This record gives sequence, C-alpha cells and structure tokens, in this order.
Amino acid sequence: MDKTKLGTGSHLLPMPVVLVGANVGDRPNFLAIAYVGIVCHAPPMIEIALRKGRFSSEGIKENKTFSVNTASVDLLEATDYCGIYSGAKVDKSQLFEVFYGELETAPMIVESPLNVECRLAEVLDLEGSHEVFVGEIVEAYCSEEYLSEGRPDLGKIKPIVYDGSSSSYWGRGEKLARAFQVGKDYKP
Repeated sequence: MDKTKLGTGSHLLPMPVVLVGANVGDRPNFLAIAYVGIVCHAPPMIEIALRKGRFSSEGIKENKTFSVNTASVDLLEATDYCGIYSGAKVDKSQLFEVFYGELETAPMIVESPLNVECRLAEVLDLEGSHEVFVGEIVEAYCSEEYLSEGRPDLGKIKPIVYDGSSSSYWGRGEKLARAFQVGKDYKP
C-alpha cells in the first residue's frame, strides 16, 4: 500500500459552501460555512457546525430557527465576505435581499438559488471547537430559473465547494453518471 498519512483534520473533500442565516438582535446576519450536511430523511433534518462563540449562534439559540442558503458561483465574493467578517463587527443585513418563510425568524437570501428553512431541533456540544446545530427542515425554496422538471438542477445552481487542504473554492465539474444506476451491472 502506497498511502501517505495526513494526520487528523477535516480531509473530507469536497465540502459544500453555504450561507447560514439567523436573526441576531433586530437584524438578519449571514455567515459562510462548509461544515453542513443532511442527517435524516424522515423527518428531513440538516446539521450545521459553527465554531463556538460565533455571532449567529446567539440568534439561532434565541429564535430556535436558521436558514441554509446555497452559495452559488455568482455569490462567490459576497460569500467569502460573510466568511471573513463577523456580524459582531460588520452589519451584513444589507448584503442581500432577504425574505422570510413559514417560521418568520429564519432570514433567507433571495439571490441564493436554493434556500432551506429550519427549526432548531438540538444543539450538540461535542467538547470540541464547534457546536452542532441540528435543524428540522420546515420548507425549501428554489428560484424558478434553477429548476428542471420541478427539481433543483445542480448544473443551473452552480454551487461552490470548499477544499480545506488548499483553502480554495471550486465550482462543480461534469455529471459523471446517474446515482443508483451506474453500479447495477458492476461485477466485483
């Protein structure tokens, strides 16, 4: 076996980049993260991991809601800005056009192709650098131009992914195959 040890770390590649929305005080705030994932299908649930002490954490805990907004290539600079500057020091409420859905306290970004509105289900403190916020997905919204046959179209959305090993953002590549189809005839 010719493998190089990398040591412990966040080596999962790629990581989707999203903008998390939360009302903090009297205004919406957004931060860019790449620690996000679906954790349950029924009921639909998503997790976000935020470094302890993040400005938005206070708003999520207070309102018990948050949003996850897909960061597309068209939002690259604004997304990075939201990752660089804390809402504790910079007012990010005017960066995007904001809308609210069913929960009325989870700010979402109109310019984002795909938005997920979440009710906080649980906060996990794993005794590490981050807290994990688990949210039940209450509703999802997608701009019409990013749909094909009524479903979100990855090619139209053009999501940003993060490569932690080089601290770089990437766009998506080509479609390789249809999932749950390409391996049907595989013979081990």
